[in-house]
Amino acid sequence: QVQVVESGGGLVQPGGSLRLSCAASGRFFSINNMGWYRQGPGKERELVATITGDGSTNYADSVKGRFTVSRDNAKNTMYLQMNNLKPEDTAVYYCNVEFTYRSGSYLRSWGQGTQVTVSS
Repeated sequence: QVQVVESGGGLVQPGGSLRLSCAASGRFFSINNMGWYRQGPGKERELVATITGDGSTNYADSVKGRFTVSRDNAKNTMYLQMNNLKPEDTAVYYCNVEFTYRSGSYLRSWGQGTQVTVSS
């Protein structure tokens, strides 16, 4: 049994900043890739940023230079620092975590999401 919980969302003015957290817990051997996704009103879920176990990152073009993904492996936690937020960043932000097990199998699990609203 594993659990993924996002936090840190809220209402912010354009140009402002927020920091999201994604905490993973439960019974597993290790965590491989972690990622942030978002789903805006009337839109499909899209990739925001990913980070591998060794810290390699990847970003959607729309957030490059404004968002930074990081992780603390000791705490099984991933972060998303969002700066210079724009109204089009308004969405529910979801965390995805790839858990691995000693058997060699893996499980990708989603959190429940956290709302980010950028508005004046």
